[in-house]
Amino acid sequence: MSTPSRDAIVRLSGVQKIYKLGKVEVPALKGIDLEINAGDFAVIAGPSGSGKTTLLNLIGCVDVATTGTVMVDGHDTGTLSESALTRLRLEHLGFIFQSFNLVAVLDAFDNVEFPLLLQGKLNKAERRERVEDIMASVGLTDYMHHRPNELSGGQRQRVAVARALVTKPRIVMADEPTANLDSQTGHQIIDLMKKLNQEEGTTFIFSTHDPKVMSQADRSIELIDGLVASSEVADDGRLDTPQTALV
Repeated sequence: MSTPSRDAIVRLSGVQKIYKLGKVEVPALKGIDLEINAGDFAVIAGPSGSGKTTLLNLIGCVDVATTGTVMVDGHDTGTLSESALTRLRLEHLGFIFQSFNLVAVLDAFDNVEFPLLLQGKLNKAERRERVEDIMASVGLTDYMHHRPNELSGGQRQRVAVARALVTKPRIVMADEPTANLDSQTGHQIIDLMKKLNQEEGTTFIFSTHDPKVMSQADRSIELIDGLVASSEVADDGRLDTPQTALV
């Protein structure tokens, strides 16, 4: 395995995260040193309780490290105010959740448009063009005005993918994105995101137990007990599936 020459878009140095439960301290991450490069299709694997979600939350700027440094797209997240973290999330990051997190009273078009409204950078015509383009790319042109309860699980996840990508983020985070989907639909969603990764150069970072996701990754980070147990980069864009991904 060769090391990529591209600059790191995510860099963690000496990162620890400790949660306090009353008087008890629970270490979720115990000293993480990690780099993820721009354009990676990276998977964070490991058994339940290994620290996968905590690591995603730190990279996604929804939590801060207890000690150490988390650099995201050139920003030291530990030095930013809450408003600056919010702006970083809105302008640089996209999120895909296993539970979809769509707004039930909005149709698919409005769900996808919502992050653009929060950004406030585009006028109505520009937003419409951006939303229509991204929904076409995920195969939902005919479903733009359906509400979430009128869509299948796979279609709802496609809406979630479109919403994550509509702001043209540098990094997309996905926490177990196939967990609530049947096998075939889950495969289709991962294939779609891999296609977008290759065409747009967007960095994808997943946490997963799904061997299909692992098989598509070009970068694999395995966590065990809050530590990086292994980190692999595939020359051919494919990795062998580590056993912990099947836990």
